[in-house]
Amino acid sequence: MLTDAQWAMLEPLVEQCRPKGKTPPNDLRRTVEAILWRHENGAKWRAVPAELGPWWRAAQTFIRWARLGVWERLLNLVQERGIQLGMTFLDGTSVRAHQKAAGARRKGGSQAQRDDREALGRSRGGYGTKACVIADALGRAIAFRISPGQAHELPQAVPLLDSLPGIPMWVVGDRGYTSHAFREHVWSMGARPAIPAKSNEAPVACPDWIYNNRNVVERLWARLKEWRAVATRYEKTASSFMGILCLAAALDWLKT
Repeated sequence: MLTDAQWAMLEPLVEQCRPKGKTPPNDLRRTVEAILWRHENGAKWRAVPAELGPWWRAAQTFIRWARLGVWERLLNLVQERGIQLGMTFLDGTSVRAHQKAAGARRKGGSQAQRDDREALGRSRGGYGTKACVIADALGRAIAFRISPGQAHELPQAVPLLDSLPGIPMWVVGDRGYTSHAFREHVWSMGARPAIPAKSNEAPVACPDWIYNNRNVVERLWARLKEWRAVATRYEKTASSFMGILCLAAALDWLKT
């Protein structure tokens, strides 16, 4: 449940980014609390406690707002508190998909095309999604990119850098982002890469005093995965899963 202080911070942001219908939704606070309860617990929508209102209202609101990009706008609004670009961190994680995550509409394509569109695929870890984040110096999420579970993290790096509101001093990533072309891209934008070379490559400059801070983004994923709907994907569509990531990240911003 949200405390009065938490709702006082969240309500004006939700009002600012939600779609404005002819009539406002009944009891907005209860609906938002139901959405948070479901995703923090990873439960079925029908299991939402009755005191939080009709489960179908919360489900319809979340899914519709996810399609409209409301949760992404909410994350952008909380970032007005001030993004710290002294260091930025790139990191990806594999999210195992529950069996209920399969079965989205094909929309005229093949099953493979549907899975690619909905960011689902099979890797050595099983059926799931690869989620990549770029975080600021304080370990707060700035933007996410998702792709099928077997996809590599590196193709998501440049789009994530493009989402930054400015030029960072350092771009920090693990060996998954090792690429001469990507390092050159980081230099060309006016930043410095701190990405170690692979064991079979020539050494590159990667200051330990910068790279050792990478645990900041690892702690971010640990906080986000306290939400069971982030640790395990239950959503059939990419828009809904992206909405959960952005909602969890927005609440993380408000706590810091």
